[in-house]
Amino acid sequence: MPPTLILIRHAQAGHNALKDYTIPDPDLTVEGHGQCADLRASLIENPIVQKAELIVVSPLRRTIQTAFRSVDWLMDKGIKVEADADWQENSAKPCDTGSPVDRLKEEFPTVDFSKVDPVFPDKTSPAASQYHFTKEAILARAQIALKKLYNRPENVIVVVSHSAFLRLAVSGYWYFNADYRIFDFAPMVGPDDRYHLQQHESTREKGGGLGRSWIDPIVLGSELPVEDPDAEGNKLGRDY
Repeated sequence: MPPTLILIRHAQAGHNALKDYTIPDPDLTVEGHGQCADLRASLIENPIVQKAELIVVSPLRRTIQTAFRSVDWLMDKGIKVEADADWQENSAKPCDTGSPVDRLKEEFPTVDFSKVDPVFPDKTSPAASQYHFTKEAILARAQIALKKLYNRPENVIVVVSHSAFLRLAVSGYWYFNADYRIFDFAPMVGPDDRYHLQQHESTREKGGGLGRSWIDPIVLGSELPVEDPDAEGNKLGRDY
């Protein structure tokens, strides 16, 4: 049986606060740390999250920092933290481009980076086509990310990722900073069926686990550019 997913958006980072998307791989802000405290309290009280057996993080600083400040209590139980480049944000702006893995390993030695795609943090070269900022690439990457989790042996998995990727490619719902939603995989109709998620009523009806996100769903793939975007097009799918 496929796992239940706890999808978390990172807390506020520098580019969110300053609306400056040229900041490379930004850290959480002071407000972001406060948001993590609220997130942590909510997750601890959630009986489904209590059963988590794996934590998956986008290998960017703000997502890893959010994990360490919100699900540290799971880590204290011995739950493993794995970094996966498939869960990184959509655009190739500096704020959405990660740091070199060697540097991340030094800062976060307890995170398993062994399965991170060797092309990371490249998002623009031909070799990094899986991470290009196009509708086709982003939707395909979401399917790859979901397939890997669908086939995992764990019953409950926590994923810390990014607003636009979660909203536009994975689930079709809004995520404000440090909010989360809970999903099960929809039944597969056939071998060629795409992976779809069905949200638990507990987070759907109130707009996320903390009730801070907009309730209305959106269409997967909307706002994403069909072709490689120019400077104007690169505004699409931004991290709201």
